[in-house]
Order: sequence, then C-alpha cells, then structure tokens
Amino acid sequence: MRIVRPITLAAALGLAATSAALAQSHLRIGLGDDPDVLDPSLSRTYTARMVFASVCDKLFDIDARLAIVPQLALAHETSADGLAVTIKLRPGVKFHDGEPFDAEAAKYSLERHLNLKGSFRKPEIGSIDRIDVIDPLTIKLHLKAPFSPLLAQLTDRAGMMVSPKAAEAAGDKFGLKPVCAGPYKLVERVQQDRIVVEKFADYWNKDQVFIDRITYLPIVDSTVRLANLRSGGLDLVERVLATDIKTVRGNPKLKLSKVVSLGWFGLLINTANGPKSDNPLGRDPRVRRAFDLAIDREALNQVVFDGEFVPGNQWVSPQNPYYQAAFPVPKRDIAKARALLKEAGVTTPLTIDFLVSNTPEGRAVAEVVQSMVAEAGFELKLRVTEVATALKQGEDGAFQLYMNAWSGRSDPDGNSVIYQTCGAPQNMARYCDKEIDAWHQEARASTDPAVRKAVYEKIARKFLPEGWILYLYHPQNLIAHSDRLEGYSPVPDGLIRVVGLKLK
Repeated sequence: MRIVRPITLAAALGLAATSAALAQSHLRIGLGDDPDVLDPSLSRTYTARMVFASVCDKLFDIDARLAIVPQLALAHETSADGLAVTIKLRPGVKFHDGEPFDAEAAKYSLERHLNLKGSFRKPEIGSIDRIDVIDPLTIKLHLKAPFSPLLAQLTDRAGMMVSPKAAEAAGDKFGLKPVCAGPYKLVERVQQDRIVVEKFADYWNKDQVFIDRITYLPIVDSTVRLANLRSGGLDLVERVLATDIKTVRGNPKLKLSKVVSLGWFGLLINTANGPKSDNPLGRDPRVRRAFDLAIDREALNQVVFDGEFVPGNQWVSPQNPYYQAAFPVPKRDIAKARALLKEAGVTTPLTIDFLVSNTPEGRAVAEVVQSMVAEAGFELKLRVTEVATALKQGEDGAFQLYMNAWSGRSDPDGNSVIYQTCGAPQNMARYCDKEIDAWHQEARASTDPAVRKAVYEKIARKFLPEGWILYLYHPQNLIAHSDRLEGYSPVPDGLIRVVGLKLK
C-alpha cells in the first residue's frame, strides 16, 4: 500500500534553515493512473489531460455549463458559409522557454497536430485545410467543409499550443518535457512515480495562480488514494469510488465534488482487427445483441457504484440534449439473449477473452458483467492488465472484448467520431461502415442542433445494434480534497483546473 507521508515538523524545521523552498505552497494530487506521453498531439489518456490542464493552455476552454470561453484566444468569427474561422489571439503570452506566443506559433501548433506522425489530434481537426497568418495576433482557419464541432475540439488537446522552438529542438522527445504556455512548467517526471510542475513566472494570468508547486502522484488503488488524502499525504484525489462517498462526506476535513461526466464507459468488441476478431462475438451482430441483453445496467450501477452513476447505452448520457430517447437503455432479457445465440448457431458456453484495465472499479465491473452474461451462455476469461499496456494491446487487436472508457467531450462529435468512423484513431476494432461515416459528416456540417440530433438518430439506429461498442454507463466525476484547498470548481469534463486554487 503506497502512503505518501507528509514532511514531519522536525524535518521541516531542519530543512528551513538551509532552504526557503519549503515556504512555497505545494499541492499534491493523487491520479488514478500514470499518464501516457505528455505530448498534446500524441497523448491519449485521461490523466494526461489532468496534467495538461496545468501545463498547456488551449485556444479555448469550457466552463461549468459547457459554454466555450476564451483562453489563449480572445475572440473568433465564422464566415457565413462556415468555411473560414478567424481567431484573434491574446497578446503578451509567453511559452515556458520565453518565446512569444503569436499567430505564427498558433499556426505551427495546429499544423503539428495535423501533420505529426501518429497524431491523435488529426481526426479531431482534420477539417482544417490550411491556416493563414493575417497579422501577428490573428489566424484564419480555412476548412474543407463546414465543421460545427471545431471550437469544441479546440477546448481540448487539439487547441493546446506548444513552443515551435522547443518542439523543433526536441523532435520525437518533446513529450518528455513539453514546453507550452500554461500556468505551470514541467520540472520533473519519474514514470509510475510522480510528475512535478512549478509556477511559471511569466504566465499571462499569473495574478490568479496562487500555488507554487504541484506534484501529481499516480496511485492506481483508489482506496489507497483516499487513505493518503485522509492522512494528509495528498491534498486532492480524483476518481473517488462511489462506495466511498459516505466516508468522504463523514470526514469534516474533506470536501466532495460531484458532477456527471461527459464521458462513457463501455465494452469494446474486436470486429475486424486481426485474428482475435475471428469469433462469433466479433463476426455476428446477433451475438453482440445477445451479449447486450444479458447485462442489467441498473443492477450493475447499484452493485458497483451504490446507484450513484448513470446507466446508459449511447455515447452521450440520458441527460444530454443529443440523447436518442427512441433507443432507451435496454432491459435485461436472458431468454431473448439465448434465443439470439441459438439463431446465430452458437454452441454455448462461448468463451471470450476479456481484456480489463487494472483499476479497482474496472475489475469490479468486469466481474459483475462476467457473472451476468454467464447466465446467457458467455464464459468470460478476465485478463487484468496495466492501463497503458491494455491500451496498446487494444490498438494491436490483441483482444476479443476490451473494457474501456472515454473521458468525454462537450460536443457529441467528440464522443463518437473518433470511435465509430473508418480508420479513426480510437477505432481499435477497425469497424467500418461508410454510411455511418457519411452521416457523421452530415452532422458536422450543420450548426442547427435539431438537424444534428436527427442525423445522430440515424447513426444510433444502425450503430447501436450493429456496431462494436456496448455503452454501459456514464460516471460521476468524484473528486475529494482537503478543506485546506479553496477555489476548486467542478467542470463536467472532470479536469482539475488549477488557476484560482489556493491552499490555506
């Protein structure tokens, strides 16, 4: 059990005589896993986004109501035909290496997202055809076609700006020490142990940065994270277990933040990525439908999450205005599931290799699903694997069934296209349906919510019964912190925004 112990008083007094460093405020954040590469173009993990929130500012951000607000951009204007977006940039901004942030740097960053080998941002902003520098603080994005989710994409990693000088010098090593324009700069990373950032003296909004140093500590076991928070070894922890809500609320020295996530948690089925896809579950939509009918989402929510999460069957939650009420969360029906398996000619029990990321809630969900589907004739063989390793195996097609989560985006396009379209980076099953691709492009071309929702209805009608993802639920973003921490405000994306935070 990993315990992060606070510095003792005696040690602190001894060190204070030789160093003023201990007078600095120090925020310690417990993460649910170790982030992957800290390069905004190449990163994929949720916890990397947590770290980026302190290191790499974006052109835009979102607020608690999901409204798009300026960050490194000050304003934008979209042409009447939707084919050009002009963005005015904030003056007086510097990167961590002292280089100025200007239109040339913004153009460089966006083109890097588009062109860097292996970039996961390219499909997010691939609608950009070219970028013009209008003046030192203005860029103009020319689009291949109207793309309504563009600004929403620029509120996340695709909108993060990097120092051209540093990126060129570092090459493929940039992710080891990213140089951005955020409130903190990276000073140290030890894999699987810690990430340390320090306040950037020349930050454009430095008057709102009150904490000198932040240390991110990856602690996979949420029980251990909470124990460290209770003992004073940590100041804030993310992904508190739903079953620990009462414990947090019962501690007068702790505070709990709770908001429904933008993301989803689901089961990914390998339908076309290598030999592992060659099985009844991967080949036959009837078998996938049978598997889906064997799951009781509400019971899963009650057993694992004390009823605190939101059962769901789509890429947005039932609370979202884009949710398709015509396709409600399915009720469990074992008899129908068995009938579908029989119709598909499947001899039961059907053994399935089940890749599971090694997190406490992930394991708990996997075991409940394993028990539920067994009643219909599925025998799941759980293969519990470290998070980053499981992700790599998913990419390689080394799975038949893989339980994974998407942390969510404010626009529904960000929750769907990257998984559902042909050749998309998160499409680990290599599922491909040209009709669904065309519908997604149709949804992207409109700024009318009613039009977009009607298009998503067509997608749901086809993808939900035939696609490669079985959506299970939408988490609550549960964050607990010490009462010493002031100014924390939850946003549905779950990211920890550090500007404005104070430690008493």
